[in-house]
Amino acid sequence: MCGTIGHVTSRSAEAHRLGDLARLRRVRDRIDREYAQPLDVEALARGVSMSAGHLSRQFRLAYGESPYSYLMTRRIERAKALLRRGDLSVTEVCFAVGCSSLGTFSTRFTELVGVPPSEYRRHATAEAEGMPACVAKQVTRPVRNREAPAGSLT
Repeated sequence: MCGTIGHVTSRSAEAHRLGDLARLRRVRDRIDREYAQPLDVEALARGVSMSAGHLSRQFRLAYGESPYSYLMTRRIERAKALLRRGDLSVTEVCFAVGCSSLGTFSTRFTELVGVPPSEYRRHATAEAEGMPACVAKQVTRPVRNREAPAGSLT
């Protein structure tokens, strides 16, 4: 009988873990879709019936970074594409991707890309000229977790 209880408990724990993973995927998908909207961890957690702390811990375990870091990476990815177009100012790009603070945007952009957005805009428009958008997006994808070398334009 003890073996049965242990088996039921482990099955229940596995079901709970799988449910958490499904909720984490929904959060990640929401961030990917709604990156330009005002999103915070509390709102994301409410959307999947989790506490903010549990969501943050589980998201980091599953994806290697916090929900906020993932959100900022998505925003910076989109910002790079907008900056390469060259028709928007850095401030316009900042607000277009959902950032409300130009300072935070510039700091995070520099951490991920290796150069400030204004410098990226100056150089990237010339480098991406003639390059298909799908190729430009791949080669200019931001590096996560502050791995960009200083002075890098990719």
